[in-house]
Amino acid sequence: CETCSKEEAKYRCPRCMKYSCSLLCVKKHKLALSCNGVRDKTAFVSVNEFTDLNLLSDYRFLEDVGRTADAAARHCIVHSPATKRLLYCLRNKARGCNIELKTLPIGFTKRRENSTTFNSVENKFYWHLKLIFPHCHAEYTLKGVPDDKTLADILKPYIDPVESDPVVCQRLKIYTASPQSDVRILMKIENRSRNSVRYNELDASRSLLDNLKGKVIIEYPTLFVVLKTLKNDMVVLGQDGSEPAENSDSESSSLSSVEEGEIRDSS
Repeated sequence: CETCSKEEAKYRCPRCMKYSCSLLCVKKHKLALSCNGVRDKTAFVSVNEFTDLNLLSDYRFLEDVGRTADAAARHCIVHSPATKRLLYCLRNKARGCNIELKTLPIGFTKRRENSTTFNSVENKFYWHLKLIFPHCHAEYTLKGVPDDKTLADILKPYIDPVESDPVVCQRLKIYTASPQSDVRILMKIENRSRNSVRYNELDASRSLLDNLKGKVIIEYPTLFVVLKTLKNDMVVLGQDGSEPAENSDSESSSLSSVEEGEIRDSS
């Protein structure tokens, strides 16, 4: 058992492949790793390991997506004038701020959970925001984040040694124990192929709105909070959009891709 290291393992998690010996250890591993125990149907499988079972799984996944998309297209809310007007207003206001906001069909998870609004009186966005801390396998969802709030202030309740919640601080101990200068905030660049994932580095001292300008956002921003000395597999483009040098030693270490299949999830 990879949780208690005492008993013989009887179960294997379909999601993260961790071995467990009992229901108690299964629950503990799910809580510690924020694992939902559901098999990742979009997980990468190399050509050498690809079998007929993987092909059948992909085929069934595409069938499920087709059925969900068809059901979403028939949903009465999709054709509601109020819904269309609201989405048009959000996209139009975002365009006025030099942000390309894209929305998904009703059946998609990100569309269903998105709570972003625009206050016409204050002329301000209140964003639905997701923070992901990959080194601790933790993620948090924030609602109603004003667009004039700086990223540093947004992160204070999570990684500030003094102001953060004690429970959250303990879970994100690797962040709170590191110098604040080592903390990097990245956002995935959309509209790229899956084998060329790239990130933009955001400025913690600037407001959320300033950081989102010139970016493409699908439903709501997802920010990855990483440490300079530990990030790997996260290729960060320069300010001019150029690829970093291959021998750069500031971008190395291991990191799991937690956003795999995020846009394809239509459950």
